[in-house]
Amino acid sequence: MNSDSEEDHLIETSSEDELSSSEGESEDESLESARNWCGVDVSVLNPAPPKFPFTGNPGIKVSLKQSDDPLDYFCLFFDDEVISFIAKETNSFAEEHFSNLELTPSTRALQWKDVTSEELKRFISLLILQGIVQKPTEKWFWSKRPILCTPFFGNVMNEKRYSLIMKFLHFQSSNDSEDESPSNNKLKKNWQIS
Repeated sequence: MNSDSEEDHLIETSSEDELSSSEGESEDESLESARNWCGVDVSVLNPAPPKFPFTGNPGIKVSLKQSDDPLDYFCLFFDDEVISFIAKETNSFAEEHFSNLELTPSTRALQWKDVTSEELKRFISLLILQGIVQKPTEKWFWSKRPILCTPFFGNVMNEKRYSLIMKFLHFQSSNDSEDESPSNNKLKKNWQIS
């Protein structure tokens, strides 16, 4: 281990300010080069995708308490703002649906009443629970037959109300359906939530 060779590999900088300003300039330059259009050789089967520099700050942005309660982690993703947004859009979609159709007196949809945030949380909890307790058809979760019975579902919400919320569950205003996003994007309807 030669100390001379170690010294050859050291890089000296005069100050941290100088280093940070040069990093900022190089990031700007790389962003500019990433934005420039270039020709693509179509004869190459799989051209390499363009390289865009990562400019985010990785890691968790919220403070996590020492909790084993799954509800705390659920609330990180579905906070009150997100739940009330989904409830508002669901109610708007149901109202729009009723105004555009001529409903018969026996239509089940006439039993609709606006969904509340608390009711939406119960609905989402049943959706999650259906991933744990699995049955071949959704109706079986509310079955009263002793061999199929799972009374928890009926205690939380009746089947008709669950079906109505599922029918009108909406994440995007219908007025916002035409925007600059590609029409084949499957997550387009959820963009307003993020």
